[in-house]
Amino acid sequence: MVKAADRAKNPARSSVWLETRTPRGGGPAGLDRDRIVAAAMRMLDEEGLAKLSMRKLATELGVTAMSLYWYVDTKDDIIEFAIDRAYGEVDLPAVEAAGDWRDMIRVLALEYRRMLVRHPWMSPSAGQYLNVGPHAIAVGAKIQEAVRVTGLPIHHQPGATSAVFQFVYGYGTIESQFGRRAAEAGMSQDDFYVESIRAFRDDPGMAEALEPVAEILDERASHGSVTEIWDRDFAYALDVLIAGIEAMVAREDQNREAQNREDQNRKDQNREARDTEPRT
Repeated sequence: MVKAADRAKNPARSSVWLETRTPRGGGPAGLDRDRIVAAAMRMLDEEGLAKLSMRKLATELGVTAMSLYWYVDTKDDIIEFAIDRAYGEVDLPAVEAAGDWRDMIRVLALEYRRMLVRHPWMSPSAGQYLNVGPHAIAVGAKIQEAVRVTGLPIHHQPGATSAVFQFVYGYGTIESQFGRRAAEAGMSQDDFYVESIRAFRDDPGMAEALEPVAEILDERASHGSVTEIWDRDFAYALDVLIAGIEAMVAREDQNREAQNREDQNRKDQNREARDTEPRT
């Protein structure tokens, strides 16, 4: 059995996907790792990371807590398996069916955002683990494929990837946490948004501080639903990022053409210099 303390000694190599676990037989009938992970994801979706425990999970499954250890060594194992299953929800065939790299990035970004919103625990979890499960790697590979065919040189591709998908990560995180707070308050997102805005706009002490953003608050309040705002702003932000990649690809092309012209001019000058040298 892998102990949490053992993993703490070497966090850079700490992952359930990098450990060899001896198969154990004789576990409870009808229980397996897939069923454990599925139940854990339901609990995580409903109650969050802080409420997940081996004991509560066992109760949900109708088994003893010790029964879980036939299939996993720690709660971290379960969370890692759950993270990878969530990555498995990203519709990679839809990405492959997309047109050019722009459509690939748009589909990937939307799929990633939707996954983060469905599972509010994913954002804080993803940063705590290596995310080297098969589904996570497949998603990462598809992201790299989409960015690679943009035409950006390889040393700029990681930066473009970060620009797009760190944005998606942050956007999906904020959107998911907003939904979680609304649910905890027993309100729809629309009602929660209206009440939140009203709370500080009606506060006389905040009137002056809010004056520079009053116009944008009014514009956002003119929409019928928070969902419309989330979707509109996400789509436009993604268009801005894609346009930025296009601009950088064009700049790289211009720089390359300028360098080629400079190299050719230098060759021509050298040739002319040789041709004008006096012959002995």
